[in-house]
Amino acid sequence: MGKVKNWILSHLPTKRRLIQLYAALLFNANLKGFGKGRIYQGPIKNICAPGLNCYSCPGASAACPLGALQNALTASNAKAATYMFGIILLYGMLFGRWICGFLCPFGLIQDLLHKIKTPKLKKNRVTRMLSYLKYVVLGLFVIVLPLMFAARDVILPAFCKYICPSGTLLGGIGLLGHPDNAEQLGMLGPLFTWKFVLLIIFVVASIFIYRFFCRFFCPLGALYGLFNKIALFGIKLEKPKCIDCGRCLAKCEMDIRHVGDHECINCGACIPVCPTKAISWKGSQVFIAPNEIAVVKAAAEKDAAEETQKAAERVEKTVEKRKFVTKIVAVVLMLSLLAGALVYYNVLDKGAAAAPPVETPVGDTFNPAKNQGKVTVINFWGTWCQPCKDELPHFDELATEFDGRATFLILNTEFEKEKAPDYIATHFPESKMLFGYDAGDAYFQTLGGLPGAYPMTVVLDVNGVIIARHPGAVSYEELKADIEKGLSAGPTTGLVLPGKNVGNLCYGQEFALHNAKSED
Repeated sequence: MGKVKNWILSHLPTKRRLIQLYAALLFNANLKGFGKGRIYQGPIKNICAPGLNCYSCPGASAACPLGALQNALTASNAKAATYMFGIILLYGMLFGRWICGFLCPFGLIQDLLHKIKTPKLKKNRVTRMLSYLKYVVLGLFVIVLPLMFAARDVILPAFCKYICPSGTLLGGIGLLGHPDNAEQLGMLGPLFTWKFVLLIIFVVASIFIYRFFCRFFCPLGALYGLFNKIALFGIKLEKPKCIDCGRCLAKCEMDIRHVGDHECINCGACIPVCPTKAISWKGSQVFIAPNEIAVVKAAAEKDAAEETQKAAERVEKTVEKRKFVTKIVAVVLMLSLLAGALVYYNVLDKGAAAAPPVETPVGDTFNPAKNQGKVTVINFWGTWCQPCKDELPHFDELATEFDGRATFLILNTEFEKEKAPDYIATHFPESKMLFGYDAGDAYFQTLGGLPGAYPMTVVLDVNGVIIARHPGAVSYEELKADIEKGLSAGPTTGLVLPGKNVGNLCYGQEFALHNAKSED
């Protein structure tokens, strides 16, 4: 019994592990999403979780800050980008990489994987050098590539699309694991294959290398690491007490050079091993009562001890420092909230009254946001996808039947895009459908499509409101019923964006068309 008791006690979750579990449940509180195989798109999705938690996870109750930031940058929306930078700045100044250690669901997954008993690769000079790779990922995939493509009017959230393992595991596999989405398994393309292989690499490597993705690839951790020194919460080192014994560095599994630097995830593992108690939690003095300084000073005068006097001075300096940082955080918070209010107001104000019907250009460009007064059917397809090609004939039939009342925008995927114009010219030379190209598959993913899973059809009513979304092939009868429903929709008080969240900023993008008949 004694051995069993000791085993149970040794395997009980630590306080940190419990906080990680609570945080993962909080940010994935939409449990019915797992039961229905659908993504939550309610108003709470306007809020960004502090950690790497994919927007497309069925349980996700909040958005991912990196995904929202990339969408804001690629949509060239300065106000939304300011809002997202403000949110990340606020999280960074409050917590730094404490978020990585306690609040990130994907960090928890890596911690649990590393618990598997296998030989482990310890940190060394090579891993320390590789830890700077995440700053390259941050600069290139989160900032540079989205901005470069935004200049070409192309929306490309590069990190989310090509790298993010959280999106593949929690979003892709989380949705595909549901029986209602099983038909999409046969429609997965090369992009999903690439991301799945990358996920396997991250998962396997995390078993042997502590927090493999977190240390070498995570751009969010790179961002938060920049705030570690000034963050209000985390761990701190009192240098006068430090004897440079090196026990803290030996205990830490991250590639830190000293306690609290940009690689430190503030897990607190170094605190109990410090022989001089030089390492402790910071943040306890953020809201110091005014009389506490006086108490410390009184004790110093009473005891006439030099060390106590120095402690009083340190407390006083700390209070001043905390007050200054608190003021900065308050200002940042107000600016972030103001920017968020401006973004939200702008979104609602755009559609204060339903826009009058406009003529849809053929062979030029098409903007779904300017098609109010007509139903808009957006279909995502590819020449490599047989179910996509099989359903296009009845799309063509419905486009003729509802000509003037419904617009069919048929967007081919990036993969094998060069084959689409010839296919269209051969099979639909005189079609009423409008054929375009979804650059980077960004619009497809924004409207809820899984990477590489085609076809998908989205139907917007006469007010521009999404009323139906069909992953996989849709029948003639289903689509006709959706169009009739969209035509019967009453007036709305404003233009409603899909999901009403910051991540859907590419709604209203103009698409270049390549109809075969427009080239004559």
